[in-house]
Amino acid sequence: MSFTNAPVTRSLVYGLIGISIGASLLDIKHYFYILVDLHLWQFHQIWRALIYQLCYTNSTEVLFAAMTLYNMRAVERMWGSRKFATFIFVTSLFTSWLVPAVLALFLRPLTLGLFNYLPAGPTPIIFAVLAQYHAMIPPIYKYKIATSTSTSTSTDDQTQGITFSDKSYRYLLAFQLALFQWPGSLLGALVGWMLGLSWRMEVLPRSLIRWRLPGWVVGMRTQGRSQEFEGLRRRLEGENGSTAATSGAQGQADAEGGRRRTMGQQVIDQFQGAF
Repeated sequence: MSFTNAPVTRSLVYGLIGISIGASLLDIKHYFYILVDLHLWQFHQIWRALIYQLCYTNSTEVLFAAMTLYNMRAVERMWGSRKFATFIFVTSLFTSWLVPAVLALFLRPLTLGLFNYLPAGPTPIIFAVLAQYHAMIPPIYKYKIATSTSTSTSTDDQTQGITFSDKSYRYLLAFQLALFQWPGSLLGALVGWMLGLSWRMEVLPRSLIRWRLPGWVVGMRTQGRSQEFEGLRRRLEGENGSTAATSGAQGQADAEGGRRRTMGQQVIDQFQGAF
């Protein structure tokens, strides 16, 4: 259990826990959630949209969010810290205004003011990362929970039941996080998931997807050194490709030569090599 090669995820987990505890100790939790009619329409507190994802106001939500982020640290390891930090930054910018806008301009009027509350917490960001985790990380193993008590000697494949994988409990944690303060938390989860899929399918502008934060944000000392490693990686890939092509051509030539020679010629070649 470690955050090896995942410094951005470590900062997210520690920051979320620290800010949530600080907001509770300082008694400022009431600044982080949004009531559309009161905070946005009456007092015009637009700044709440910029800070509502900084912390949770419930200790249970903090626990589930920290566990979910920790379980998804493999995304940063596969992407690299710089790309992952860029994804978190871009996602937070979109969700900071998109979720309150959908709630205030669409859901609240359609429900006649019933949907009016947006809870605090980075649930949209977590579900955007979860969309990447779902697409990138394959399950290691699967298991089935039988739902029938059949006494027939049927095979395991024919047994009626529900199939789970080692990733199922991670989805369960996130699903509970989306339902803690629904419908606001569920709205944030859906918007975050759709935004993560949009990034994955390159629906967003290509220039935005290819843009990266400066290297010093994630601890890179110099940009030149990262470019040096990138150039080394490309050269190694080129050498491996050329070596594989050469080996394949040589093996094909040897095979064709072996087909042309008779069995007696091959035996003579073996004795000539020995002497």
